[in-house]
Amino acid sequence: MSILTVTYHSKALSRPTTFEMLIPNDSDSKCPIKALFLLHGYNCGAFNWVPEYLCEKYSFAVICPNGENSFWLDGISTGHKFATLLGEELPDYIRRTFGLAEKREDTHIMGFSMGGFGALHTALAYPDVYSKCAALSSALIVHEVAGMLPGSHNGVANYEYYRECFGEPSQVLSSRANPETLVDEILAKGGNMPEIFMACGTEDFLIENNREFHAFLEGRSVKHQYFESPGIHDMPFWQEYAVKAADWMFGK
Repeated sequence: MSILTVTYHSKALSRPTTFEMLIPNDSDSKCPIKALFLLHGYNCGAFNWVPEYLCEKYSFAVICPNGENSFWLDGISTGHKFATLLGEELPDYIRRTFGLAEKREDTHIMGFSMGGFGALHTALAYPDVYSKCAALSSALIVHEVAGMLPGSHNGVANYEYYRECFGEPSQVLSSRANPETLVDEILAKGGNMPEIFMACGTEDFLIENNREFHAFLEGRSVKHQYFESPGIHDMPFWQEYAVKAADWMFGK
């Protein structure tokens, strides 16, 4: 297994950015190496939380970008195009530089919490780039953001923060920052719908948000995998389901 730290100049972010990368270089597999883009949560940074043996077993690379506290969206200010980074710039860079995951069916994305939201949003915004996404304990908070008023604070961040990430809160539900809007766009166009895997702990404070999005997908007849089991908003739960999601993504 090779572990790399790569720095390059990002046009999407208007500055150099760094990502971590794991490549299985001693696998017995004869298949092309696939790629899993792995997204961290709020107040975290880029790191690998998928067991390395899975990379060897299924012959896939892990790419861990740094999304800061962006919700993996294109913010309203210059240098905050994190959705563009994930959907266009970074997959293209990985393909051109490392020759990995050159096809949609070989390119997947997974994240937890804010990164779970990011995985869903990115796969739905760029369904011709990503074929599968796994979203764990996803921070599907667009409906809460939509109700925020100037000067308010929800105990995590203030109105100005959410406005920077999502755009004008009063307009967020009809915008492309809302995964529900993106689902409807794909359905209306008859486009590629990414395969979706969702999981959330029954004691997680985001469980109702995940249940609501699960119900939304069911209401749109969008095929997806949805799981609940005992657990809170923590790494043991995410690592448990990272293994299950990797088996689902890469297993035969």
